[in-house]
Amino acid sequence: MNTVTISSKYQVVIPRPIREQFNLKPGQKIMFIPYNNTLRVVIVPPIEETEGIFEGIDTDPQREKEDREL
Repeated sequence: MNTVTISSKYQVVIPRPIREQFNLKPGQKIMFIPYNNTLRVVIVPPIEETEGIFEGIDTDPQREKEDREL
């Protein structure tokens, strides 16, 4: 188990084995999600990688009738 210490500036260092396992790079985004008295860390994928993840979804924007008439 990898344990880290929160610095006085509330920063943490992700241990090298974890960075390597998940191929984390500087500047990459992660999200902290509180869940049932725990804290989950989720890797946020780049927007380019999210294209097509919902196969078959209608991407044609549906606007309200009054917006379409403008």
